[in-house]
Amino acid sequence: MTIETNVHRDSRLAKLAQMQEQGYNPYPYRFRPDAYARDLQEKYKDLPAGTDTEDRVTVAGRAMAVRNSGMFIDLKDKSGKIQIFCHKSHLDEKNLALLKCLDVGDIVGVSGFVRRTPRGELSIAAEKFDIISKALQTLPEKFHGLTDVEARYRQRYVDFIMNDEARAVFETRCKITSAVRRYFEEHGFLEVETPMLHPIMGGANAKPFITHHNKLDMDLYLRIAPELYLKKLVVGGFDRVFEIGRNFRNEGIDKTHNPEFTALEAYQAYADYNDMANLIPELLAYVAEKVLGTTVINFRGHEIDLSKPFVRKSMIDLVKEYTGLDFMQAETLEQAQAMAKSVGIDASDCISWGKVISEVFDEKVEANLIQPTLVMDMPRDISPLAKTHRSNPRLVEHFDAYVAGMEMGCAYSELSNPLEQLERFEAQGADREKGDDEAQMLDEDFILALENGFPPTGGMGMGIDRLAILLTNADTIRDVIAFPTLRKKD
Repeated sequence: MTIETNVHRDSRLAKLAQMQEQGYNPYPYRFRPDAYARDLQEKYKDLPAGTDTEDRVTVAGRAMAVRNSGMFIDLKDKSGKIQIFCHKSHLDEKNLALLKCLDVGDIVGVSGFVRRTPRGELSIAAEKFDIISKALQTLPEKFHGLTDVEARYRQRYVDFIMNDEARAVFETRCKITSAVRRYFEEHGFLEVETPMLHPIMGGANAKPFITHHNKLDMDLYLRIAPELYLKKLVVGGFDRVFEIGRNFRNEGIDKTHNPEFTALEAYQAYADYNDMANLIPELLAYVAEKVLGTTVINFRGHEIDLSKPFVRKSMIDLVKEYTGLDFMQAETLEQAQAMAKSVGIDASDCISWGKVISEVFDEKVEANLIQPTLVMDMPRDISPLAKTHRSNPRLVEHFDAYVAGMEMGCAYSELSNPLEQLERFEAQGADREKGDDEAQMLDEDFILALENGFPPTGGMGMGIDRLAILLTNADTIRDVIAFPTLRKKD
């Protein structure tokens, strides 16, 4: 590995060598702070200017600014910033010599007494000073000002050091995941883990990543969804289960898609998609309240109240509303393609009636669904794992939840008839032969599981990353993923 060197790094290397030659270890095994900046700022907020206390504390953090040859240091820890005052009247000669080796970006540990300067700045007067991690790279003065926008994502650790907003977004994302978990636990769901390596691609229509197991000499798929394994657990008697974990889809990258993403799936026995239509809005409102303290969010100029009932409209009706086309009048694929063409959409590559409708919906409807909406009753031929609609055999009991023009999640009345499920898989196989490489494969073990008896079940899925985009008003999925997938630097 070759790390680019420069005069600044060379200077830091020289200081590192100097400390080591003097017997000082700038990379110790441990350090124990007993106070944090935010807590100190709150505790001493009423301390008058020019006042010294006898309270001794130990803090640790990164030196974000060094002034007057180290007399003043801005120390940043996980909670915030506090000033360190280093003066010869409080430090011994070894500490004063060590100060000369300090650079912005070094991680330091400081023990001393709390004071407020005559100018009103809360400070710690250092009585002991240590460099506990010598930084060899120079921090940018304003990291957000880099001309290479992707540098923020490529060196995300630097982004988090310099950009408090980026750090806050990621912390909020972590709280969102925690709140989602808490909601399901409070409602009697059991959190489970299912395999990441699948012998058969299933659970969603998507392109997979393929890997190879050397010992077994077999190809495996990184999971595109945990759905089929979770349903097997319901067959096994676990009536309410959920999983939060990574999915992998070998598809494009854009503002709402990353090849690996965090997904939630949950299954409830003896329920259907109507129960899930109540659960998803309740979940979103719960998470917003727990994380933000309100259910009213502002997203890209739109005020959205997640506590209000979601609008419920069928996909067919929404397409008709925005295009004037009633696809229930199309009896054949060719008729549906002609209808799509009449509104400027080329659906010649679509291999089924349902795919044409989905294409038109994506192009003409999706972006308009700003206020919370449940898009109900999908075409049967694009949803092989949902029950046939109880009043229209061309549709299934499957809805997608939309907020701010983004699909946030979906839910089904889960197909429980093993014979019908087998027929659906076989139809998917025919679609694969026609060139649909996203169509699902026949999973014989899943059919066998269903033949053991799968109770009526409602299931739902949701992208945690998109939920984080929504609740943090982020510009892109990259902002809410710590280390998003990027092109090679060269």
